[in-house]
Amino acid sequence: FLARVQVSRMPKYAQQLRDHDRNPCIAETDASRKCMDDNNYKKDMCTDYFLKYKNCRKFWHDIMMQRKRSGVKPEMPSAEERKKILESVEKPY
Repeated sequence: FLARVQVSRMPKYAQQLRDHDRNPCIAETDASRKCMDDNNYKKDMCTDYFLKYKNCRKFWHDIMMQRKRSGVKPEMPSAEERKKILESVEKPY
């Protein structure tokens, strides 16, 4: 319940960023943020996390563009579809 209350108080754009169906890289975002928190915001300590986030964004952007070119809607696969895609790929990012 508390999580729902907090999400409803977020601006709409922030809610979209936390929506697993819209944002495929929430886990990578959270890991990067946690690394920064844990390391006193020393960016050089978190480069692996940043790279994984960047690779995640690129991977799903490429999937989205491919679906767009093919006329598949929605362009971003749902969280459930993404799970199946990730299971079919050996090491996506």
